[in-house]
Amino acid sequence: MLRMPPFTVLNPSTVDEAMEQMLAAAGEARWLAGGTDINPNLKHRLLEPQALIALEGVGELRGVSVNEKGWLRLGAMTTLTEVAEHAQIQAQWPALAQAASLVSGPQLRNMGTIGGNVMLDTRCQWYNQTHFWRKSLGYCMKKDGTECHVIKGGSKCVAAASNDTAPALMTLDAEIEIASGDGRARMPLAELWQADGIWNRKLSPQELLVAIHLPPTAAKHHGAYGKLRDRGSIDFPLFGIAVRLDLDDAGKIAHAALCAVALQARPWPLKKVADALCGTTPGEQDFLDAVEQVAALAAKQCRPMPNIPGDHEYRHAMVPVYTKRTLFAAAAKAGPVHHL
Repeated sequence: MLRMPPFTVLNPSTVDEAMEQMLAAAGEARWLAGGTDINPNLKHRLLEPQALIALEGVGELRGVSVNEKGWLRLGAMTTLTEVAEHAQIQAQWPALAQAASLVSGPQLRNMGTIGGNVMLDTRCQWYNQTHFWRKSLGYCMKKDGTECHVIKGGSKCVAAASNDTAPALMTLDAEIEIASGDGRARMPLAELWQADGIWNRKLSPQELLVAIHLPPTAAKHHGAYGKLRDRGSIDFPLFGIAVRLDLDDAGKIAHAALCAVALQARPWPLKKVADALCGTTPGEQDFLDAVEQVAALAAKQCRPMPNIPGDHEYRHAMVPVYTKRTLFAAAAKAGPVHHL
């Protein structure tokens, strides 16, 4: 039986109170949101904090709203089920709703939060194991050791970002609201990440994600999220890709964006890959030709490593397949599309 390490649970009712408790803990506390990821990590002794600061009672962290300028605000403690099933999100930010709907299974989506998924720790098949397993193998540089078991002699941890909602949010130009000891700040989500699997965020563990903000989408916006996994539910992504297509009044693609996940320590925007789509018309031959080009370019940029379960060569072979499928899924609402 895997048992929890001893810790104290603190229950703040406001963001300010939560920050006071975190700062008073002097680095010995962790945030507790839905608990779907931190609980197994505690049992595996990947984390051993003296206190958990439970955010369930902080009302400011919950809820979905749209302001007068059309910006969407998601409180960090809003559940993934709420995001996936929200009618306005499905209509105006469809890739986000779809990505949230594909996280794990329904029971865990009912508990798991959008903030928890954005701030999800990186994962690796050599790290996310029991303490007994890791001790027997020899610890890795992410926890208790100095060696990388993925890249022999590697100097940087390559544990993979596995948060399904992050690539969708990045294609949608999301911004995040952060609370710290210095007050509140807002920054583009794309600036959050760094290429270090030990800690892939530029924020400290003591800073708190308060909310996610999304600008309004274009009138003819289309989006989708494609997820490769072993089973139809529960599993983390072996590869994930989000697609954004914005059409002009003539039905041509005016703006496109793609972002992948489960490759390396940070979500991976496929820069310039989507350029080939601009000016094409979904359902027409120019779009089909562009999809082939984009899929080939994505396969060149996306190079899975043996850092998560699943054969990395198979995962690489699936990159162009899932890129095409997700592009067709996003474009389907714009008119007839010839599928593979």
